[in-house]
Amino acid sequence: MDPREHLTEIKAKLVASSVVASIAIVEEYTLPDRGYLRARLGLSNHDFLEVAEYFVLEQGHWVTRRYRYQWMDQSQRVLRKRWDNVEHFPGLENFPHHIHMGEESRVEPGRSVSIIELIDAVEQELSGSADS
Repeated sequence: MDPREHLTEIKAKLVASSVVASIAIVEEYTLPDRGYLRARLGLSNHDFLEVAEYFVLEQGHWVTRRYRYQWMDQSQRVLRKRWDNVEHFPGLENFPHHIHMGEESRVEPGRSVSIIELIDAVEQELSGSADS
């Protein structure tokens, strides 16, 4: 699979997701062995999710190298969660992967996650909150 096909796979996931109500592609590019996608998503509960992922082909598999996914409330003022791998919490387990939980100062260890995996997690979280 080349990077254009992988971008198509990511976009297909966004379009097919029951929690993604709107999609605005901000930037995308591909090179022979890598690609990048940045998009702003409106969610079905009216929240906002901005995704940015840089991926590379390593040994036949797509690997997410850099990412930042920011989930905010409808007003885009209240942070719900932000997943990223910026290297500013070296003491955390699984450094540099971490999640800001509701506020900038509340940080938990994370793991590398792709946009496709993120959408699965958001779908689970929103379907769980609908049951409460």
